[in-house]
Amino acid sequence: MAGLLEFPKDFAWGAATAAYQIEGAWDEDGKGPSIWDVFCRVPGAIQNGDTGDVACDHYHRWREDVALMRELGLRAYRFSISWPRVLPEGKGKVNRPGLDFYDRLVDALLAAGIQPFITLYHWDLPQALQEEGGWPARDTARRFADYADVVSRRLGDRVHHWITLNEPWVAAYAGYGNGYHAPGIRNPLAAIQATHHFLLAHGLAVPILRGNGDAATRVGITLNLAPVHPASDRSADEDAARRYDGFLNRWFLDPLFHGRYPEDMLDLLGAALPDGYQGDMETIAAPVDFLGVNNYTRTVVADDPESPVVETREVKPHGRPYTEMGWEVYPEGLYEILTRVHRDYAPPSLYVTENGAAFADQVSADGRVHDPQRVDYLREYIAQAHRAVEEGVPLKGYFVWTLLDNFEWAYGYSKRFGIVYVDFATQERTIKDSGYWYREVIAENGVR
Repeated sequence: MAGLLEFPKDFAWGAATAAYQIEGAWDEDGKGPSIWDVFCRVPGAIQNGDTGDVACDHYHRWREDVALMRELGLRAYRFSISWPRVLPEGKGKVNRPGLDFYDRLVDALLAAGIQPFITLYHWDLPQALQEEGGWPARDTARRFADYADVVSRRLGDRVHHWITLNEPWVAAYAGYGNGYHAPGIRNPLAAIQATHHFLLAHGLAVPILRGNGDAATRVGITLNLAPVHPASDRSADEDAARRYDGFLNRWFLDPLFHGRYPEDMLDLLGAALPDGYQGDMETIAAPVDFLGVNNYTRTVVADDPESPVVETREVKPHGRPYTEMGWEVYPEGLYEILTRVHRDYAPPSLYVTENGAAFADQVSADGRVHDPQRVDYLREYIAQAHRAVEEGVPLKGYFVWTLLDNFEWAYGYSKRFGIVYVDFATQERTIKDSGYWYREVIAENGVR
C-alpha cells in the first residue's frame, strides 16, 4: 500500500453546500423570493425545467443531514445563508423563523463536533434588491453589509469562520454578463460594475463580522481561481492567457491584497467601472484572515479577436479525461494555483473551499453507489494539495464539493457532485463509495 500523505494536525476536513442548491422550502416560514426563485420560472432557463423549490429538502431534513456528516467524520461544514430567508426584502424587517433555522443548525453542528464555516452570499440575492438594481447598483453593497451585521450578531458567538462571498466572478459574469445564471441579464458593462460592488460589499462586511465575533473569529472570501494556460506557444496565445488570467484571477486578487486593479486590465475594463471607484479601494483591501480557493480544473485559451471583452476563447485539450461537466481533470492545477497565490499575494492562510467532480452516478443492484472515478479524482487533487503544503503553503483545510447531490444551477438535477447520493423523488440519501473513502481520509488525516 502506498504511504500516507499526512496533513497538519487540526486540518479542517469538510464538505460544502449552498443554500439554494439544497434547502428547498422556497416560500416557507416568511422567506422572500430570491433571484433564483424567479429565474427558475423563466422558460428554458434551467435544464428540464427544474427548480430549487424542494431541492434536497434540507430545510426539513437538516437533522438527518447533520447525522450524515457525523457518520462521515466531517470536522467542518461550509454552508451558506439564504439572504431572503433572513431578510425577505433584502433589508429592513428580519424574518425570525429564517434566522432561527440557522441558529438551530449551528448548534447541531457544534454538538456533533463539526465546525461551521458560513458563506453569507452564494448567489441567492433577494429579488426585491434585484428590482432596485441588483449588484450593478452600489446600494446593494451597503445592504449586504447590513445583512452581514444581522446574521453575525445572532451567530457570531458560536461561528468563528465567515466567508463573505462565493465566486463573485461567476455571480457577476454568469448572472449579469452572459445571462446563464440568475438574474439572467446579458450586459457586459453591468457585469463589470457588479464585480466592483461585490468587492466593495466584501470590504464593508469584514470589520462588521470581526466586530460581532471574538478573538477566535476569522473572516475571508472565496474566489474561483484556476491556472490559465496558452493553447500553444504562439505569442498571441501567450498574451491571451495573460489577459484571461487578469480577467479571471488578478481582477479580484489584486484589489483584495494589493488595493488596486491590475493596470493591464484597467486598460481593457476600467472604463466600465463605476465613477469614483478609486475611493473604494482601501475598503476593498480590508485585511482578511484567509482566502478560500474553489478549483476544479484549469483554463486553456487561444487568442480570438472576435471574442468580446478579453479577446480569448477557451480550448479543450484532446486526449484528456473530463467530468460530466465537460471540465478537464487536471489535478496539478490545484497545486499551481495554491502556490501561485501564496507566492504573489501571501494570504495569512488558505482553504480549498470547493473541489470535486460530477459523474453519472447510479444506485447499483447491491444498493451501493460505486463511483471510482470520483475517488480517483479526489485522491489526485488532495495529493496535489498536500504537495502545496509540503512547499510551505499555509493550507488549513479542504472542503469537498459537495455533501449531497443537489440542484446544479442551470443544469438542474442532471449533474451529481455529491459524496452522498440523493434520490430526488424520495429524498433518500445513500453514502457513495467516495463518501466512505473520504471518511477514511479524514480518519487518517491524509491520503494514500
